[in-house]
Amino acid sequence: MTRLRTDDVQGIPAKLHEYDLELRRKTGCSLRRLACHAAGIEIKKVEDQVHRFPIGIIPVTSGKGVIKGFSDAVYGIVSHLGFAAFITEATDVAGLAEAFRRNADAIVLSDDTQFVAINIQSRHVIDNSEATARGYVAGLDQMVSGVNARRVLVIGCGPVGSAAANELVLKGAAVSLFDIDVSRCLEIRESIKRELEKEIQVTTELETALRTTHLIIDATPARNIIKAHHVGPDTYIAAPGVPPGLDPEAQSEIGDRLLHDPLEIGVATMAFSALKWHMQNPLDT
Repeated sequence: MTRLRTDDVQGIPAKLHEYDLELRRKTGCSLRRLACHAAGIEIKKVEDQVHRFPIGIIPVTSGKGVIKGFSDAVYGIVSHLGFAAFITEATDVAGLAEAFRRNADAIVLSDDTQFVAINIQSRHVIDNSEATARGYVAGLDQMVSGVNARRVLVIGCGPVGSAAANELVLKGAAVSLFDIDVSRCLEIRESIKRELEKEIQVTTELETALRTTHLIIDATPARNIIKAHHVGPDTYIAAPGVPPGLDPEAQSEIGDRLLHDPLEIGVATMAFSALKWHMQNPLDT
């Protein structure tokens, strides 16, 4: 997962109403609607479900350092979406036991390596990297009224970029990949060819790709790789990478055609993906 800092997550709960308004302006969707779209469920089918789906958020103290405010930010997001969420008083293993005792239907926890939501009943694990990719592809899809048959450049072939490439192919986009490690691009290309029977393009010329491609998924933490001269009137960028790769002039130029947040879209997609498995589990009926 992207290594967040305390500054990235502080203040998220207090700004969620404002964030929702901004997201509606950019995509035409609230955070709840966008996450449902990304998770593949109809929003009308979750109206009577979210408040009856407790999510336990477990603070984890192991690793290179605790991100102050992280659990509060996750709690704020899922509560904003209508879920019956709680943060466990205990941490780590004791927190996991507490979440079970408090009858959580899903648990959310993160360390330096992985950030997941786990549906306890169905045993499905929703990885934040994959959920974030689905959420940002859904956001780009909404911003441009569909990515089908359109060229999309994916910058960065880590877990989010790789998952975004797969999701874009499933939506019918023509995908180009760039990474400073070309071998990673080639591995993803072969995987998609093998598993989805689709061809994607690998590019080694980022400057050319940025000048000739209008739809971009920026899935790298590299700074200032997208300049103002790369941004045209038809450029739309979904940037799950932290920080986004646009320099200040490019951010000013692109305005509302940039989709970026540190946590909201990924967490929301995780939560609704966990709920989706709950709704589909025959043991619930």
